[in-house]
Amino acid sequence: MSLRAAGIATALAALAALGVAYYVQYFMRLYPCPLCLLERWPYRILIVLGIVAAVSPRIPARLILFAAAGTLLAGAAIAFIHVGVEFHWWQSPLPECNGILTPGAPLPMMPAKPCDQATFLIPGLPVSMAAMNFLYAVIFALVLLYCVLRQTRQVTR
Repeated sequence: MSLRAAGIATALAALAALGVAYYVQYFMRLYPCPLCLLERWPYRILIVLGIVAAVSPRIPARLILFAAAGTLLAGAAIAFIHVGVEFHWWQSPLPECNGILTPGAPLPMMPAKPCDQATFLIPGLPVSMAAMNFLYAVIFALVLLYCVLRQTRQVTR
């Protein structure tokens, strides 16, 4: 896979992840918690990085795709924290997840869901959306790193 194709695939895979999140929120009416909303940011960044990598020359594109893999691993870390909150291994680092509102901040526009209440997307499958996001981000990062490293080895031969 060329670096240009890897950039396009990165942007499309990130767009697909956000599409699923927005579909679940707006069509299935499963409202996100504050940690869920935080988990979306790496995918927004990935869309931009993927597009920039697709239009960049080879060396900058490779560096941008390495940054994209790092962004995915950061997203996986956020998802892992969320899974830990769902399993009650630790409290959420976000104060709004623990029932603390920021003084002077506006109230949320939609009902907030507690961060320790898991959302199961597929009936009968005991894997929360946060756990699915963790697995998706880790696998996505590994595949992206494989493609970039493979392309780098092919060019040096």
